[in-house]
Amino acid sequence: MRIKLLYFASLRETVGTARESLELPAAVSTVAGLQEHLRARGSTWAQAFGAGRAVRVALDQVIAGPDSALHDGAEVAFFPPVTGG
Repeated sequence: MRIKLLYFASLRETVGTARESLELPAAVSTVAGLQEHLRARGSTWAQAFGAGRAVRVALDQVIAGPDSALHDGAEVAFFPPVTGG
């Protein structure tokens, strides 16, 4: 499954990109699984998505929880709980 990822505010600064397209392994099917997959990249990814880090997620522009199911072509946006304009 291929998805589009968007990173906002401090997460964008930490990971060094605003967006990417990502092909996911079959075992990654939820938002929580995606975050674990990104953490496994190590380095700045582990820092951005590390345990205890507050990160909000929107799936196809709707706030999503950790158990939200991903689908091919999904747009997943990550942002800190409070962002400025």
